[in-house]
Amino acid sequence: MFGLGWPEIVALVVIALLVFGPEKLPQAAAQAGKTLRNLRRMANNARDDLRTGLGPEFADFDPADLNPKNFVRKHLTADLEDDWKSTPATAEPAPAYPAGGELGYGEIPPYDSEAT
Repeated sequence: MFGLGWPEIVALVVIALLVFGPEKLPQAAAQAGKTLRNLRRMANNARDDLRTGLGPEFADFDPADLNPKNFVRKHLTADLEDDWKSTPATAEPAPAYPAGGELGYGEIPPYDSEAT
């Protein structure tokens, strides 16, 4: 729950008891719950209004895609992943190096598909 462990939750409850007192704590918790529900409903309504305003062309639009990390992952690395998936898993083995270990003029170095 929000990355909090039991010691942190207990500490928050103790602080809430000290701040609000045992009489007003249930009322404060109920008010916080109502506020969170209202905020969630407002966010969902705003997302739905945005989708309807954009029209059917953007039916698959997700506001989370506007996050720069998600945008880069979706638009830039998707092409790379498609290329990796389309590359055959087995390739020809690389030819052996010449006995001296050096390449002559104009020779192409061997390519090891497993090394990359």
